[in-house]
Amino acid sequence: MLKMSQAKRITGEAVVPGDKSISHRAVMFGALAEGTTSISGFLQGADCLSTISCFRRMGIEIQQEGDQVTVQGKGWFGLQEPERGLDVGNSGTTIRLMSGILATQPFHCVVEGDESIARRPMRRVVTPLREMGAKIDGRKNGEFTPLSIRGGELKGIAYQSPVASAQIKSSILLAGLQAQGITSVSEPHLSRDHTERMLQAFGVEVIRDGLTVSVQGGQVLKGREIQVPGDISSAAFLIAAVMVVPNSSLLIRNVGINPTRTGIIDVVRAMGGHIELQNERVVNEEPVADLFVQHSELTGTVIEGDLIPRLIDEIPVIAVMATQAQGRTVIRDAEELRVKETDRIATVVSELSKFGAKVTPTADGMVIEGPAKLTGAAIDSLGDHRIGMAMAIAGLAAEGETTIANAEAINVSFPGFEQLMKKLTVTE
Repeated sequence: MLKMSQAKRITGEAVVPGDKSISHRAVMFGALAEGTTSISGFLQGADCLSTISCFRRMGIEIQQEGDQVTVQGKGWFGLQEPERGLDVGNSGTTIRLMSGILATQPFHCVVEGDESIARRPMRRVVTPLREMGAKIDGRKNGEFTPLSIRGGELKGIAYQSPVASAQIKSSILLAGLQAQGITSVSEPHLSRDHTERMLQAFGVEVIRDGLTVSVQGGQVLKGREIQVPGDISSAAFLIAAVMVVPNSSLLIRNVGINPTRTGIIDVVRAMGGHIELQNERVVNEEPVADLFVQHSELTGTVIEGDLIPRLIDEIPVIAVMATQAQGRTVIRDAEELRVKETDRIATVVSELSKFGAKVTPTADGMVIEGPAKLTGAAIDSLGDHRIGMAMAIAGLAAEGETTIANAEAINVSFPGFEQLMKKLTVTE
């Protein structure tokens, strides 16, 4: 149970945990590389620890001391057939990207996860991997876990993805690295490109042409040092806290500002919020900066189209900011929210409404009327880390006390969230 009280202001400096997407990929690519990969800033969240566990089960030696991780790579075909099935826990990234890797391996493996993973759609990666020649089965013809994967020789394909999804794109590209010929993925909008950037850091040639990205089969990854920047999806909660609590300002250091992820910055600025990028630099092909955020009076906005893939994980906390903005905020084209850890459209509406917010669901998003006077409420994260944190931020703007049940889910992406918020929050 997490308890939050109305804040007078948010102030100070903060460092957020390492980027979840980059941490996953650093371990996976390090395992497949020739030589040692040293990772600093690794996210010690439950999802990323699931990735480490799975690759250890396949014979990869991985040492971890806090956020320092060393992976002894064995090359693409150094993985061993696990004696038992692989458990990805709650991690959609682990199961979908690893499916692309396992599709290339000359052995059989069963992959499953928790109850949330058992409800999440897998055919979106199973279908293209089958087209490439992998033998994959699962519940409802591969729609749900557990997945049974027998890898082998694959052929490159040109795949037109029906949705903009970094997990789909990455799974296919990883399989393509050991397929015959060229493998390409085209998307309706540009999704996160961490895979493409990190593959290049590991020595792989990646070709981009507009919304299509391609790799040639047979390429080798070389171990290297990876510095993981702070996760902008985690920083989003601190940004929102500053925006909903008057008289606040905050410096958030060492945050990844990959342009496929900075939709949150664009939206805050569109609503009238003040964010400065300071000390901009590039680390391991990824742009990084310090963010200075200052409380601002917000106005409602429309969030749709190409912007959605760049902020899909931040929509719950954007909805919280919208409750304190002048006028109407409309979020559309975000039907992907319905197949996250929870149906995030339904969950955001149900939990924010408990505070007294005016939120209406739509088929592909929601409409928020602001500003609303929020009152502390009894909230349930429903096991969804981003819902738990978004409602904690709402609690900072609400009169009275807010309690959040199942708050342990927050450790999936933001271990230390409660302690950091206490440090930054002035309540008297």
